Amino acid sequence: MNIIISNSSMQPIYEQIIGQIKAMIMDGRLQEETLLPSVRSLSKDLNISALTVKKAYDSLEAEGFIVTVHGKGSFVAKGNRNLLQEEKRKAVESKLEAAIQEGRKCGMKDDEIKELFELILEE
Repeated sequence: MNIIISNSSMQPIYEQIIGQIKAMIMDGRLQEETLLPSVRSLSKDLNISALTVKKAYDSLEAEGFIVTVHGKGSFVAKGNRNLLQEEKRKAVESKLEAAIQEGRKCGMKDDEIKELFELILEE
């Protein structure tokens, strides 16, 4: 598994791992039921603490992206692609909502915002 850690990033290392694993699941590089590297193995490959990898795996498991079977390892969960797609939709919705609120703060009327939205969609 090819994970790249940026020490100069403001994003914590465990979040970088989470984001990259989610991206690999979403674009199909990691298929359902694929065995992930062990915590120790990935921590050694990335030259980071095993606790950091464990934190990332625990978070991915809590969100339903992976499942851990004691004694066998961590696997990509079934049906996680839909979960990730929904997460991305919520993020887009949140950004659109923020843009609308910003437009209203600037004095734009809803019709102006809709017109601007339509213009952007045409590009």
